Amino acid sequence: MSKKDVIEAEGEVVEVLGNTNFRVKIMNNHLITVYISGKLRTNNIRILVGDKVKVEMSPYDLTKGRIVWRDKN
Repeated sequence: MSKKDVIEAEGEVVEVLGNTNFRVKIMNNHLITVYISGKLRTNNIRILVGDKVKVEMSPYDLTKGRIVWRDKN
């Protein structure tokens, strides 16, 4: 699957799970389980409850995804 096949959405972190996993509520009020992308992990970007994030999801499984960006606010 190439990068152009992903679905991007914006949401808010609702819950912090173990092992750098998070529960995010995206704009259409769906809850998905996400993990941190490699670039955020290597740069030690901290993500807390209430942060606005950009999420990429596969079109095959819309319940899981990865965080690719955290808003600076």
